[in-house]
Amino acid sequence: MPGRCVASTMSETVDENLYRETVELLQPGDIELAGAVVHTRYGSDEESLLHQLTLDAGDAIAAHAETGDTYVYSGNDSDEFGVNQHQGLTLEDDEFVWECQQLLRDGRFDLVLYWEATGDHDAVLSDVAAVEGVEEVVGITEDGFDA
Repeated sequence: MPGRCVASTMSETVDENLYRETVELLQPGDIELAGAVVHTRYGSDEESLLHQLTLDAGDAIAAHAETGDTYVYSGNDSDEFGVNQHQGLTLEDDEFVWECQQLLRDGRFDLVLYWEATGDHDAVLSDVAAVEGVEEVVGITEDGFDA
């Protein structure tokens, strides 16, 4: 995975807080979830690139879930979600595959992604890290994070 230069201890603390909040988001639940915080190269003027990155990351997750064809349900499709919240659902029966929140932090977008744990967490993270525009991927499980 490509490295990321951290400017200060404050940035590290802010990132670690996001990682901890994501761990809390995964627990406790009806199903075991895995996730990632994806730091991107994209700023607020690159939303179309962020949109494609989100779709590509979702496709990488869906490929490991082996649930068949999926589509993206977005916050702007319904008032049930925020505008920067997206879900990957199965075409066949609208079952959950993945979910994403897009966050603009310090002028750059980060994604918080989570999905049903497949036992193949490292492979999913590797595929998400290979998506164009990804700067760094931090794996998140119910037990903690890999920063």
